[in-house]
Amino acid sequence: MQPRCQAEEANALLQFKESLVIHSIRYNPYLTGYLPEFHWGSHLELLLLAGTSFSSQLPESIGNLKSLKEFDVANCYFSGVIPSSLGNLTTLNYLDLSHNTFSGKIPSTFVNLLQLTYLSLSSNNFSSGTLHWLCNLTKLTFVGLNRTNSYGEIPSCLGNLTQLTHLNLNVNELTGQIPSWMGNQTKLILLGLGDNKLHGPISDSIFRLPNLETLNLVGNLFSGTVELGHLKSRSLVSFQLSDNNLSVIGNHNDSAALQKIQILSLSGCNLSGEFPSFLHGQNHLEFVELGGNKIEGHIPTWFMNLGTETLWNLDLRGNLLTGFEQSVDILPWNNLRSDFEFQRLQIVDLSGNCFLGKLPLEYFRNWTAMKTIYKEHPLYMQVDASFQLPRYVMTSQFDYSMTMTNKGVVTKYEKIQEFLTAIDLSSNRFEGGIPDALGDLKELYSLNLSNNFLTGRIPPSLSNLKGLEALDLSQNKLSGEIPIQLAQLTFLEVFNVSHNLLSGPIPRGNQFETFDNTSFDANPGLCGKPLSKKCGNGEDSLPAPKEDEGSGYPLEFGWKVVVIGYATGLVIGAILGCAMNTRNYEWLVKNYFVNKGQNLKTRLCRN
Repeated sequence: MQPRCQAEEANALLQFKESLVIHSIRYNPYLTGYLPEFHWGSHLELLLLAGTSFSSQLPESIGNLKSLKEFDVANCYFSGVIPSSLGNLTTLNYLDLSHNTFSGKIPSTFVNLLQLTYLSLSSNNFSSGTLHWLCNLTKLTFVGLNRTNSYGEIPSCLGNLTQLTHLNLNVNELTGQIPSWMGNQTKLILLGLGDNKLHGPISDSIFRLPNLETLNLVGNLFSGTVELGHLKSRSLVSFQLSDNNLSVIGNHNDSAALQKIQILSLSGCNLSGEFPSFLHGQNHLEFVELGGNKIEGHIPTWFMNLGTETLWNLDLRGNLLTGFEQSVDILPWNNLRSDFEFQRLQIVDLSGNCFLGKLPLEYFRNWTAMKTIYKEHPLYMQVDASFQLPRYVMTSQFDYSMTMTNKGVVTKYEKIQEFLTAIDLSSNRFEGGIPDALGDLKELYSLNLSNNFLTGRIPPSLSNLKGLEALDLSQNKLSGEIPIQLAQLTFLEVFNVSHNLLSGPIPRGNQFETFDNTSFDANPGLCGKPLSKKCGNGEDSLPAPKEDEGSGYPLEFGWKVVVIGYATGLVIGAILGCAMNTRNYEWLVKNYFVNKGQNLKTRLCRN
């Protein structure tokens, strides 16, 4: 049984032990309670509740704790407005209110907390405000104000905070340029300005900060050119410039500037030409994003030897790569992550590739999200996930987007509604029968198996897909009759079984009354409406067409493409590799993923 502390018990500790100097119950996630009213005369110096399940609001009487030096309620469940009396605690040197649901304005009285060295208010629901209130807190070494709805320019008066080692202003509404004084903050270890609206060039002085370990400038409007050779910080382990209007230039000689790099995010940075030689010799790589550039040619052999024991994320999507310099049977990175069976998968699009072999029966059995929609999803398919690494917390936040052929029309989805489920395996070289297990995917909205070499009968179990709106089995070698049970699919708008070897009468009733003869073309053995050929007089027992009839394959594949994906709920993406059958593609599913989402934002934050 998990230990729990009742609110009354926890409050008693705080209310009646006024002689306490230190009260620390941090990191007890099952400990519940709330803060009592505090009286004058308390000698409490440390009140540390972080990582508990304490909740409710902070009492106004917290201003009575005149001896308090450290107050830590991070990662709790506190809410409401922060009492202005907290600004009366002029002896405070450590204040952490992060990761709660505090609302309202950050109190203006915080300007009185002149002894603060550590301040974190990150990830709350504050109303918008500027950063000018920070200017007088000149003893600060740590500032965590990411996700605080801060707006406006970064005040020049913050240059007075000369002791700063950590400045995290990620995910706000900050505008303007990076102020020149920031290049003088020689003690900075972490600088986070990502996901704001900052613009202009990035001064080289930022890249010369001698102690800088983490630099996050992603998701802004920065422009100009960044030369990796200007990086002078030999301590840099995380370098993130993705999703700006920058052009990054680097060459083989710049590898020394990145000698300790672990996190490298350069998506959409106009990298062009051959594979980046500045990565040569980088043996500490853990997280690499190079998607959305113009990198061309082969992935070199030397890159396959980097980070074999450390790399856990690799993104090369949206480039002009043509393959591997030296063929590989198994990708060498042992720790690549987000080994899943894709149980929450709702959309699979592997169309237009060269997959061989039978349809992946075992995967159909594992795709349970296509059997019952997860009701906890938002209105649109989104990811807001995180996981802990030894030194970092990785967060991924994006709306899924995709382009898919739906009901015969190529459709671009900027956002994907939560109920959409679809399988498109068309235009491959799958063979064998259609598994009965597809009939278990009862939430399926669209199924496209066209342009393959499928044989055998259409399984009656497809009639279990009561919500199915589109079913395309055309351009295969399917035989036998169309199951009469398919007439039960009353939502079916598009149905196509043309160019097969089907025979017998076409089912009647419901949606089948709406399909024209193009849905059934090039099946010489079929009869009945809407075809002109009537059934009866033994016409359904006509001999099957010759083997080469209906066997024309409309696409000649010279591609060498395989498709893989992201395990939280969607598989869409591509890497260049070798044409392979279904047996070979299994190792790829287990060892490599590429996220594809137009609004993808993958971020890492230092603990």
